[in-house]
Amino acid sequence: MKHSTTPQTRRGHRGPARRIGRSLALVLPVVLVLSGTLAVTRVNWSGDPHDSVLAATDVSTAADGKNAAPRTPQDVLRDQLLTELQAKDPGVALTHLQQAVDERPSLAKHCVSIARALGRAAVRVYGPSRAQSFARPVCDTSFASGVLAARG
Repeated sequence: MKHSTTPQTRRGHRGPARRIGRSLALVLPVVLVLSGTLAVTRVNWSGDPHDSVLAATDVSTAADGKNAAPRTPQDVLRDQLLTELQAKDPGVALTHLQQAVDERPSLAKHCVSIARALGRAAVRVYGPSRAQSFARPVCDTSFASGVLAARG
């Protein structure tokens, strides 16, 4: 009897992590290409700020009372995007978040928290599975982590 010197592998036993990994390996490049294409088509190439889809320069107060603190640009932007998420869909809100950060680089440090808030809101409005379908690489993967946090 002859014995093989190569180790035997268990065939036919593939766990769910491997299946998920393979699915992501197939789907993720497509999502990245499509989201990049959509982002490029939505950029204001004219340079005219009046053509901007979303402006985050409104620093009005939350209430008319004298004790209300002025709202920061990131708070105004977050509230606008959350409203837009409910009126349209998370994809539109994420596109506008990317545009706002591109137009005002000072908002970049708030991008992660805004994207996570959008992810949590998307789960409340659309449910976890549908909310995850809107994920794209805006502010790294913060939207997806917001969706994941709202699931559990």
